[in-house]
Amino acid sequence: MFKFLSPYLDRQTKNKIHLLFAKWAVFLHSNPSSRIKVIGVTGTQGKTTVCNMISSILDQAGLTNALETTINTRIAGENIERPADYRRTTPTAAYLQEFLDKAVKAGCSYAIIEVSSQAIDQNRIHGIKFHSLVFTNLTHEHLDYHGTKENYLNTKLKLFKNNPEANFIINADDPSWNRFYSLSGLQKYLFSIKKSVEHGAIARKILSSPSDTTFTAVSDNGQITIDLNIPGLFNVQNALAAFCVGMALEISLENIKRGIEDIRLIAGRMEPIRVSKHQNFTVLIDYAHTPDSLKNVYETVKESIKNSMGRLIAVLGATGNRDISKRPIMGAMAGHFADLVVFTNEDPYDEDPVAIMEAVAEGIHKGAEKKHQWRLNRNYWKVIDRAQAIHKAIREAKKGDVVIITGKGDESVMAVSSDKFVPFSDRNIAKQELSEIFGRK
Repeated sequence: MFKFLSPYLDRQTKNKIHLLFAKWAVFLHSNPSSRIKVIGVTGTQGKTTVCNMISSILDQAGLTNALETTINTRIAGENIERPADYRRTTPTAAYLQEFLDKAVKAGCSYAIIEVSSQAIDQNRIHGIKFHSLVFTNLTHEHLDYHGTKENYLNTKLKLFKNNPEANFIINADDPSWNRFYSLSGLQKYLFSIKKSVEHGAIARKILSSPSDTTFTAVSDNGQITIDLNIPGLFNVQNALAAFCVGMALEISLENIKRGIEDIRLIAGRMEPIRVSKHQNFTVLIDYAHTPDSLKNVYETVKESIKNSMGRLIAVLGATGNRDISKRPIMGAMAGHFADLVVFTNEDPYDEDPVAIMEAVAEGIHKGAEKKHQWRLNRNYWKVIDRAQAIHKAIREAKKGDVVIITGKGDESVMAVSSDKFVPFSDRNIAKQELSEIFGRK
């Protein structure tokens, strides 16, 4: 009934109904967050990676935990299968309360969940008492929903304001860090890769490679070298966030280190696709779907090939029914960092996929380092069929190149309307294409 009426209700009315549902769910499951320590991770980027790192740290410390993220659900070490069209960062209140109840009954001491701004605004997390909260960053995203970046920020701040008894773990490198830090909290930890902090952790002696990063985490409790098995400075920040959660939970530096180092792959996050030992170029899939996240992955790739003759080949689009202002900015990011670009379709929902693709492609010239750098069908293409776009990019690749396919990451369906999803996997398409070129191992 609610789904049927939803298009006819204003947001305020809908949120009141969500609140009623949330209160009922809390009552139905006997307020499970009062019986388990809940760790919430919010921010534009990095939530999934940070959540998985925290879970790994808890595993190393022998603390049974449950995990609910965009890509995975796990309770007491058991992975829970989800529908292929499961696409919410933070699920409904009914689902969350049931998840927490199951975690309690499975003997979990902790539950880690991603917390989106929409979930905060829509009262999906109402009734959840948080033990610790992590703020990763705030970048250009969700303005279609919140209207302005200030509204977006205020929604995130609401989560912290409503949980003054929680530990706060805050990214000191984000321009809005002090807005979070100034709020009342139990203990406050800052993390940074750029500057010193009074209480928390910083990264020093950062050494990057195409596949991993080594850094020294310097904290109140001492310092320790961490061999992070995933690349990118943004993943050093993610690791520091998880590191500070470990500190707040009084976990030893050795177990924090082992937990972070045990993460070798986050599905759909800078995930390499390799089918044969003869494959002589790299293909990566990544969930990056904002200007800032694209900048992060492109910079990481460029750094990895700076000493070789390799090229960056980008495949990207933009999601429909979302903030349209970011589309040309994403195109500009590709135009600035990439050597070859293929613009394509990506979850159009109810919008015209060609119009979305054109809006993204429009930005390529703004990102160019020199005049007339980009020429259609010479070094950039518009290929509306996403499978054909991936085919084009991989067929253009040569020895030492990196093909980076962004936007969908680990997803296994494409949204072709608000209520219709068709099977589609960047990973499967890339594997199929590579197998035709190199064969399988």
